Parts: sequence; C-alpha cells; structure tokens
Amino acid sequence: MDKSHDKFMRRAIELSERASIIEKSGGVFGAVIVKDNEIIGEGYNQVIRHNDPTWHGEMEAIRDACKKLKSPHLDGCVMYTSAECCPMCLCAAYWARLDKIYYGATIEDSKKYGDFDDVDFLAEIRKDPKDRKIQFVELLRDEAVVIWKRFSEMPGHVHY
Repeated sequence: MDKSHDKFMRRAIELSERASIIEKSGGVFGAVIVKDNEIIGEGYNQVIRHNDPTWHGEMEAIRDACKKLKSPHLDGCVMYTSAECCPMCLCAAYWARLDKIYYGATIEDSKKYGDFDDVDFLAEIRKDPKDRKIQFVELLRDEAVVIWKRFSEMPGHVHY
C-alpha cells in the first residue's frame, strides 16, 4: 500500500489524540479529507468543548473540505478517520459523496476502550419508527407536502 496512506492516517490519529488526551475536547476521533494526495479538510471531536453532539471529527473534516472546495460534494476525495464512523458520520460521508473511507480503530474498539454505544444507534435506526425510543409522530403532513410539491415543480431545483 502507498506510504501516503500511512501519512494521512497518522494525521487523523494525531487529531484524535489532540481531541481526547491533549485538549480533552471530546472523544478519540480525528479525520482528514484528501484530494489529489493533499489534505483539504481536517477535524477532531469537540463534542464536550462545544456541547454539540454533532461536533465529530469526521463532520468537521467534511465541513472544512466542502468550504475549501466551495461544494457540498466531495467527489474524488477520500477520508481517513482514526476510528470507524458512527452512523451520523457515515451518512454525512454518503451525503458528501466521498469515494472511499480508511479507518483505524473499529466500532468494537471504541465500545471496548471508550464505552461508545454506536452499535446501539444502528439497531435503533433499523427499527420501525413507531418502535424507536424517540417517539415519531406525523403532524401537518398535508401542509408540509404543499412545499415539497412546489419545490418539485421549480426548474433547476437543488436536491442535495
């Protein structure tokens, strides 16, 4: 395997150390986004620092790269993350249209050494909405769909 992969993964691991041990800003997660063999986005977990459950390293790296490329899509980009993505970050990677993800530690490692419960989130997402812990209730669907219909009729509407 190309040595540049090791370099990029080591940077993601450095960022995970910065988050968890040096700054204590959040969990053991760091990530970089690479395009054409150059880092274009970086991020590390800052959930604790900002009291924001979405401030994961992968999310920050995706946001950083998208700003630099001035695009919500990261076609041609690869993410290196210190640990396997949680469901939120994995979905963000799909929304961003990343080409590939390299990861260090597994979900099982993060559960064993950090007591992270992402596997439980996956099981919850797979349930029928009526059976989830967070109650889902349909409300004012007819009114909401009016806007969807208007949107679908707009020429050149953006569907990200």
